[in-house]
Amino acid sequence: MTPTAEPAQVNHRATYREVLAEPRFRLLFSTRTVAITADAMRITTFSVLVFSATGSALLSALAFGIGFIPQLFGSLLLGSLADRLPPRALITGGYALTCAAALLIAVVRMPVAASLGVVALVALATPVFSGASSRLVAQCLEGDAYVLGRSLNNIASSGAQLFGLALGGAVVAALGPHRALAVSAALYLGCALAVRIRLPRLQLEESGGTPGGARGDGGAVRASLHGAGLLLRGRTVRRLMLAQWLPPAFVAGAEGLVVAYAGGHHFAPGRYAVLMGCLPVGMLVGDLLVGRLLRPPTRERLVVPLIALMGLPLVGFAAEPGVGVSSCLLLLCGCGFAYGLGLQRPFLDALPQDGQGQAFGLLGSGGMTLQGVGPVCFGSVAAGIGTGGAIALAGGAAALTAGWILTWQPHASPVPVPNCSTGSENDTEQHACSSPAQ
Repeated sequence: MTPTAEPAQVNHRATYREVLAEPRFRLLFSTRTVAITADAMRITTFSVLVFSATGSALLSALAFGIGFIPQLFGSLLLGSLADRLPPRALITGGYALTCAAALLIAVVRMPVAASLGVVALVALATPVFSGASSRLVAQCLEGDAYVLGRSLNNIASSGAQLFGLALGGAVVAALGPHRALAVSAALYLGCALAVRIRLPRLQLEESGGTPGGARGDGGAVRASLHGAGLLLRGRTVRRLMLAQWLPPAFVAGAEGLVVAYAGGHHFAPGRYAVLMGCLPVGMLVGDLLVGRLLRPPTRERLVVPLIALMGLPLVGFAAEPGVGVSSCLLLLCGCGFAYGLGLQRPFLDALPQDGQGQAFGLLGSGGMTLQGVGPVCFGSVAAGIGTGGAIALAGGAAALTAGWILTWQPHASPVPVPNCSTGSENDTEQHACSSPAQ
C-alpha cells in the first residue's frame, strides 16, 4: 500500500483543537450532532406515537427499529451514489428528506403501516448521505487528525443521543408526540440549511469522489452491488469491517437484556436507567483517554486488549451481581469501545480511492443492522439460560472476536495492512495499493 504519511506524521498525535480548526469538519461535526439529537427525538417519539395508536408492544418496537433495518439493503443497492454525486447536494438532500418524513408523519394522520413505510424508505437512502459525509471528513482531515475526528464524533454521538432522549421525553410531555415530531423536523431543516449555505460546492474530483459511470457501466444499483462485492471480497477490508461490526453487535445483545436483568433481580425502580447509562459514560471516558493521550501506533496495538475489555466484564454477569458490581462491569465494557480508534487509519488506508463513500455507508449500515439483530438473538437465548447467562454469553462472544483478530498476524500487529510489495489477492486491494496517498 502506498503510505499515507511519513513516519513522523504517523506518530504525530493530533489535538481536538487542531481537528476543530478545519472549517468543513467543524460544520459537518456540528450538523451531525444536531441531527443525532433529532434522530433520538424522532425515533422515540415515533415509537410512542405508534404505541398510543395501536397499544401493541410489537409494533412499538418495530417503530423503534424500522429506521435501522433497511439501511444494509440501501447500502448494497444505492451505496455507489455516495461516490458518484456531489457531497453538498447529497448531505443537504439527506437532512431535507428526513425533515420531510418527520413532518409528514407529524401533520398527516396516516395508517401505521404507511408511516412505517415512510421511515423505512428514508432509511434505505441513509447510507448514501452518511457515506458522502464520511468520505468528505476523510478528505479534509489527514493522519491522526482523522482518527481524532472520529473520536470527537463518537463522543458527540453518545452525548447527543442521551440529550435527544431526554429532550424528546420533555417535548412529548409538554406538546404531545405529533408536535414533538415537528420539532425534530425543524432540527433537520436547520442542518440542511447550514450545510447548503456554509459547505462549499465541491466538484467530485475535489472531494475524492468519482463521476457517475466512472466506476463501471450500468445504473446505480448495478454499480452499488458491484462495488459492495469488491469491498467484501477483499480480505483486508472484509476483516476490518467485521472487526468493527461484531463486538458492538454482541454488546448490543447484552445491553438489550439490561432492563430484564434489573427486573428479574428486583432492583429498585429506576436502577435499570443507571445501568443503561454506564455504557455510554464508559464510551465517553474510553474515547477521551485513548483518543487524546495515546499515540497512533499505541492505539493500533491496543485493538485486541480493548475488545477483550468490552467482552470479559460482561462474563461477570454469570455470577448474577448486584447493582454496584453490574454498574462497574458495564462501565468497563463501555471503555473498551475505544478499540475502534485503532482501526480507523488501517480501514481508511485499505479502501479504494473511488469507493470510500460506499465503504463508509456499508460500514455504518452493516453495523446498525447487526446491532439490531444482537438483542433478538441473545434475548431468545435468555429464555433458556436466564438473563445473566445470556449477557455473559454475549461478553464471551466479544472476547472470542478479540482472539480471532489476534490470529490475523500472529507475529506482528493484529491490525492487518495489505502488502503491496508482494501483490494483493483481489481487485479491491490492488486498487487500494495503487491509489494515491490520502
